[in-house]
Amino acid sequence: MNMQEESAENIHISVLLDEAVGILTAGGGDSFVDATLGLGGHAEAILKELPKSRLIGIDQDTEAIAFARERLRAYGERVKILHANFSDIASIVGREAPNGVDGIIADLGVSSLQFDKGSRGFSFREDAPLDMRMNPASGDPTAAELLKSLSETEIADLIYKYGEERFSRRIAWRIVEKREAGSPVETTRELAALVERSVKRSPKEKTHPATRTFQALRIAVNHEIEVLEDFIASAADSLKTDGKLAVISFHSLEDRVVKQAFQKLSGRCTCPPRIPQCICGAEKRVEILTKKPIVPGPEELERNLRSRSAKLRAVKKL
Repeated sequence: MNMQEESAENIHISVLLDEAVGILTAGGGDSFVDATLGLGGHAEAILKELPKSRLIGIDQDTEAIAFARERLRAYGERVKILHANFSDIASIVGREAPNGVDGIIADLGVSSLQFDKGSRGFSFREDAPLDMRMNPASGDPTAAELLKSLSETEIADLIYKYGEERFSRRIAWRIVEKREAGSPVETTRELAALVERSVKRSPKEKTHPATRTFQALRIAVNHEIEVLEDFIASAADSLKTDGKLAVISFHSLEDRVVKQAFQKLSGRCTCPPRIPQCICGAEKRVEILTKKPIVPGPEELERNLRSRSAKLRAVKKL
């Protein structure tokens, strides 16, 4: 292992690795997709488990791709890595595996490479420009640009919807007050300090007061919820019969979206009870393999603190 591979290994520990790969590879298969390749941990485990399989890796972060490409170099032509968003999975599978694939995995967490590199603006542990884009070359507005352009009500709604932060209106008021004074929030430390002044937290709470706000901005900047809903439907279409889709989420909003999408794909109607006829389009296309989400065990929690909020859900295509 060269130095780049070693640093990739040390930077990121794949969450629920054995559980996710075990579900995906049960029964074999020759074609798989890691829709959020990251540093390649889940991809490498799939390739090791099924030595004759091939894998398509998708990621929108060019830095992560560089690490993964080096890590997976030994697998040669069995791996194809593409710079794209996982919402493009239908067109990618249609082009690369026209008959469908046997398994798809998506790990929705921010990789340690992104989180620990202060310049990306994902974390308040270091002072850096408030960027938060998974793909800095996308041309999309940064988190700082959103906070400059949105109204106070829009900022409050965003933080409440995506961060489930009950002090969202107080935070939004302070952000706009600072902006109108000619000093808009532009760095991670500025935002974290502002949130700390706005949020009341119990001394027993272990998470930083700004965690929910940072989460909300990251989700908004990268359109994560809208993209996730589209991805799940497209991923199910991209599977062969008996193919499996596994999704690992890291907060309640994501997990709720995954759960509801899987329920709809399994034929569960989501229409209000009083509507006489189903209009939601629910159709039984998959079998849910995880009646309850799989969560990390004590050993993994001790080894990797960041796994504590992870939940794995999976389905099989009928």
